[in-house]
Amino acid sequence: MPDTGSLLAILDLEPLEENLFRGRSPRAGWQRVFGGQVIGQALVAAVRTVEAGRMAHSMHGYFMRPGDPGAPIVYQVERYRDGRSFTTRHVVAIQHGRPIFTMTSSFHRREEGDFEHQTPMPCVPMPEDLPDEKALLARFAEKMPENMRRYFTRERPIELRFCEPDHLLAPTPGEDYRQNVWIRATGRLPDDPALHQCVLAYASDMTLLDTSLVPHGRNLFDRSLMLASLDHALWLHRPFRADEWLLYAQDTPFMGGARGFNRGLVYTRSGRLVASVAQEGLIRVRRDATGPHLAVPG
Repeated sequence: MPDTGSLLAILDLEPLEENLFRGRSPRAGWQRVFGGQVIGQALVAAVRTVEAGRMAHSMHGYFMRPGDPGAPIVYQVERYRDGRSFTTRHVVAIQHGRPIFTMTSSFHRREEGDFEHQTPMPCVPMPEDLPDEKALLARFAEKMPENMRRYFTRERPIELRFCEPDHLLAPTPGEDYRQNVWIRATGRLPDDPALHQCVLAYASDMTLLDTSLVPHGRNLFDRSLMLASLDHALWLHRPFRADEWLLYAQDTPFMGGARGFNRGLVYTRSGRLVASVAQEGLIRVRRDATGPHLAVPG
């Protein structure tokens, strides 16, 4: 996975024509394009068509086909509505003449509300008290399968610190339906608030689908499984910085019919809820050992 500079380049779409943009994928040897990349790029395309002063507050997307990392992705934006308070955009990501992802996003002119509340942040260790990925590798490398070792040794733009590392390192079936992960960009980002939203959109596809596997004692490195994101929804509540630690508190209310449903709440380290996420994903036991696995982000 790319470093932060490469991530910014990935999110800096090339304008082709009015409402038309082109994005590219990193050369990382993936079988499929990482879903978070498509989400982030689609939101960038929408942002580029919205007047200044209006920030994204929600987006809802569907993955339709796997992306080809060797080909550019064209993003076509439809300007559904420009109202006094809200702006609506629809984005279609196209490869080889066919849509691979669609997203509708809404933007809101900033205003002060009369009421406010939030769900409290769960009590978890702070990121400084958790092992980073290199420390996990040093302590548990001999227990890791090769694909897991490769994941933890690659440079990536999003740093992860797992509050429950046993979900990865020693998964066991149980009654735990949650996992908590601290996330942040590995380098300093520009101050543009919309860019921080797009970086979080990119990161919000990381670890969420894996939560469905926690009660079953499995993880995304299990080569007997096929995993794929089906849809993705993101609500953006308050401003934040994606280059500062954010707690991604995730749970899995349901798994059945080869589909897992997962939710996430994103908090600053001070406990402010800044975003909410929901996703349904496909999880199957592979019948063909040579078939495709999840495009692991890293």
